[in-house]
Amino acid sequence: MIKLTKIISVLLLGLNILTFSQLLRAELTIEITEGVQSAHKIAVVPFAAPQGEKLATDVAQIITQDLAGSGYFNVLARDEMLTYPTQAAQVKFRNWAAIGQDYLVIGFIKKDNNLYHIQMSLFDVYKKEQLKSLRITVEATALTRAAHHLSDAIFQKITGIPGIFTTRIAYVTSRVQENKQRLYNLYVADYDGSNALSIAQSKEPIMSPAWSPDGLKIAYVSFEHKVSEIFIQTLTTGERTSVAKYKGINGSPAWSPDGQQLALTLSKDGNSDIYILNIADLSLRKLTKSWAIDTEAAWSPDGKQIIFTSDRGRRPQLYMMPGNGQGLAKRVTFDGDYNARGSFSADGKTLLMVQGAQGNYRIAVLDLATRTNTVLTDGPLDESPSFAPNGQAIIYARRKGDKEILSTVTLDGQTKTDIESVTAKLREPAWAPRK
Repeated sequence: MIKLTKIISVLLLGLNILTFSQLLRAELTIEITEGVQSAHKIAVVPFAAPQGEKLATDVAQIITQDLAGSGYFNVLARDEMLTYPTQAAQVKFRNWAAIGQDYLVIGFIKKDNNLYHIQMSLFDVYKKEQLKSLRITVEATALTRAAHHLSDAIFQKITGIPGIFTTRIAYVTSRVQENKQRLYNLYVADYDGSNALSIAQSKEPIMSPAWSPDGLKIAYVSFEHKVSEIFIQTLTTGERTSVAKYKGINGSPAWSPDGQQLALTLSKDGNSDIYILNIADLSLRKLTKSWAIDTEAAWSPDGKQIIFTSDRGRRPQLYMMPGNGQGLAKRVTFDGDYNARGSFSADGKTLLMVQGAQGNYRIAVLDLATRTNTVLTDGPLDESPSFAPNGQAIIYARRKGDKEILSTVTLDGQTKTDIESVTAKLREPAWAPRK
C-alpha cells in the first residue's frame, strides 16, 4: 500500500474579528499513517499536462491522496506502473491486470486561454470497460477543487457512497506570537486542511465551532470580551451577530436540522442547563432543569431528539430527551467511566462520543440498534469528534508528543490521517454538512 506524506504551504487569509485584513502563512502536514491492505486496488496515472506547461497542481496526485486516505482504496505507487496512458486508446488492460489492479484512472488537461479542461476516465480492469468519463473546466486557481471533485466521482462510482473530498472543516488554532502573546484563529478549510481561511481572530480563546445545516454560517464561542459569548457568522460576507451573552456560561452551540434554532449551554440561572434559542427573535426555552451539569447538546437528524452530556449520575454520561422538552431524559451510554461530546450520524443510527476509562480518553461510536460500542482511536487524550457527512469517517483532536493535531479515521478504525501545523496547536474540529 502506498504511504503518502504531503506538505502543504497555504496562504491563510486572516479575517480579523472586526475587519477583513491580515495575511498569515502556515504549513500543514498531512500524513496517512495507517491503511487497509484489503481495499480496492486502483492505479491513478499522472494526467498529461497542456503542451509546454508544467502545472503547479498535480491533479492525479491529489486524487491519489484523496482515495488513499479514504480507507477504501489501495493506490498503486507511480514507480510501480508499467505504462502511463492518458487516452482510452492507450489502455492495455492486461498490463494492469498483471499487477493486480482492479481499477484504472487516466486523464489529460488542455488549456484554452485562461481555462483548463480536465478529462478523466475510470476503467474496470477485469471487465475491460469504462465506468465513467468526466470533463471539468476551471481556472488555474480551482484545479485543486476540481481534483477533489473528480475524487468524489470516482469514489461514489465504485463504492456507491458519496465522497467527502469537496467537503470542508472548521477548526481552531492557538499559537504564540513573537511578542509572547497567544493568538486564536477560527479557520475554514478543505476536508484535508488545505486552502485554510481564517474567519475569526482573537487574543482570547475561541471554541465550539458549529456549522449551520446549509453550510453557510458557523456558530462559535468567543471570549474576546473577557467573558463567553456566542456568535453566528456568515461565511460569504464575514457578518456576525452576537446571539448569547448572558451572565455565566454561554457555550456549546448546536444547530437544529432546520437551521432555525440553536441548542446552547447557559448558566444564567445559576446552574448549567440546556436551552433552545430561536434564532429569529433570540427567545429562549429551557430544556433541562437539573441540579447537575448539563452541557454539549446535539440534535438528532430529524430534530425530534437531543443528546447531551450530564453528570446527574455522578459521572459524565450521555442522555437523550425529546427536543420539545415533553419527556424525561434517559441515559444512553453505559460503557466506560466517562462519555461526553455526543453527536448523531447523518442517518441517526450511530452516536459518536469521547469515551474515558481509567484516565484514557478515546473516540468511540455506539450503534443505537444493537448497542454495540466500538472504540476507534488509541488515546490517551482524544477529543472533539465530528462525523464526516457520509458517515464513513470522523475528525477529532488529539495529542501527538508535544503537539496538538487533528486526525481523521475511518469508521472501521483502520485508516488514519494526521493534519499538523508547524507553528500552531489545532483544536475543536467540526466537519461541514454536504452542500
